[in-house]
Amino acid sequence: MGCDGRLSGLLRRNLQPTLTYWSVFFSFGLCIAFLGPTLLDLRCQTHSSLQISWVFFSQQLCLLLGSVIGGVFKRTLAQSLWALFTCSLAISLVFAVIPVCSDVKVLASVMALAGLAMGCIDTVANMQLVRMYQKDAAVFLQVLHFFVGFGALLSPLIADPFLSEASCLPANSTANASSRSLLFHASRVLGQPHITARPWSNQTLPGVSPQDGAGTRISYAFWIMALINLPVPMAVLYLLSKERLLTCCPQRRPLLLSADELALETQPPEKEDASSLSPNIQPHPAHEDLFSCCQRKNFKGAPYSFFAIHITAALVLFMTDGMMGAYSTFVYSYAVEKPLSLGHKVAGYLPSLFWGFITLGQLVSIPISSKVNPATMVFINVVGVVVTSLVLLAFPYNVIFLFVGTAILGLFLSSTFPSLLAYTEDILQYKGCATTVLVTGAGVGEMSLQMLVGWLFQAQGSYSFLVCGVIFGCLAFTFYILLLFFHRMHPGRSSVPIQDKPLGMESLECYQR
Repeated sequence: MGCDGRLSGLLRRNLQPTLTYWSVFFSFGLCIAFLGPTLLDLRCQTHSSLQISWVFFSQQLCLLLGSVIGGVFKRTLAQSLWALFTCSLAISLVFAVIPVCSDVKVLASVMALAGLAMGCIDTVANMQLVRMYQKDAAVFLQVLHFFVGFGALLSPLIADPFLSEASCLPANSTANASSRSLLFHASRVLGQPHITARPWSNQTLPGVSPQDGAGTRISYAFWIMALINLPVPMAVLYLLSKERLLTCCPQRRPLLLSADELALETQPPEKEDASSLSPNIQPHPAHEDLFSCCQRKNFKGAPYSFFAIHITAALVLFMTDGMMGAYSTFVYSYAVEKPLSLGHKVAGYLPSLFWGFITLGQLVSIPISSKVNPATMVFINVVGVVVTSLVLLAFPYNVIFLFVGTAILGLFLSSTFPSLLAYTEDILQYKGCATTVLVTGAGVGEMSLQMLVGWLFQAQGSYSFLVCGVIFGCLAFTFYILLLFFHRMHPGRSSVPIQDKPLGMESLECYQR
């Protein structure tokens, strides 16, 4: 059987859990992108202005925390599925509760809960797919991250018809020039095309009239998203039932294997033997939470390259995921600032263009990853990021280069995370803490680099935005070269060197055949 046929056989064998993990990542994407276009309506709903930025901070901080502790629920399949059920259900509840949050502190608390759920989903779903497919995980991880982009595109489309363009301020509000300028700059830093300069008198908006409609029409958008997301926890619950992990379901004898599954069972055993254990008692020592990873006693005899691979891979994602978050947030601000001074409607297309090509890149990467090994894909991605950033820096006043560069940058950044995750786990032979460490590194980078770019943007001007992109891209390339070096030094590396492997997703077993 060829490797393509074996991949399709593996997918048929694990179709329901794979589809479930993909759908859970759709919830992740649905929740990560809705704050952008709904910011004005939420600001009016909570009678706040500058304090609304704490909503973004609370979500990002708790997303990082959820990524760190997500590995706690990975020790058995039952814990993983119950964690995914709880988190996906929490996202639906968050969507349903947001319309009734009339205070910014309450809204920040609700978004903190959403961040915890998203971080836990990020870690657990990635770990489950890596454990299930191991050397063949690259293709399935590409699809997993495609669903993030799909959800991130869908939520703004759902919200757009319900957005309010009218001011929610009372007519007799007075203008304060300095606060107006500060607020307008803050709104642009958040990258929102729907926000226009309005006279805000204070940081708290007094007396919002009920007839303005803010918070009323947008409620329908959140309730629609809650309903769209509701089948996801139901799918996880059904998988729990099928795996006999619900206490109310009696244990039954396993069903007979189909012909395809029986043929797979008769093949020479690969690294999937551990999955034959009962899901209720199956341990996962290779993927634990970050704290358990750091305390494992068998790390005492590990070579230095073992730790260096974890660190350098996490640093690559620290840069690339941080760059992705910073670019999507600040490209709108860069476009409306001098010297480009684009109109707000035209500049508003840039974040959508960026996310659209990220989704397109993730879709295109699915078939490509079956022909190109993950190491090669990551190399192409980081080189493409560096070259695109340099071109943007060389032509800072050209609008065409800005739009084309934004699209190309989204393509190169799109598949970096799943490809690097598959490559790193393959280096460590699925015996390290790579998934947890990489997810945590990406989350730290996404939060910290956005704060760094925002500070430099205000202190040094808009050109620093492009300079930061070049620096982050060059650092990502440098850390990836170090990762390749430590891979060659690692005693457990594959017998086939990276440059000598065929351009295919063929695993080592398939290559030896």
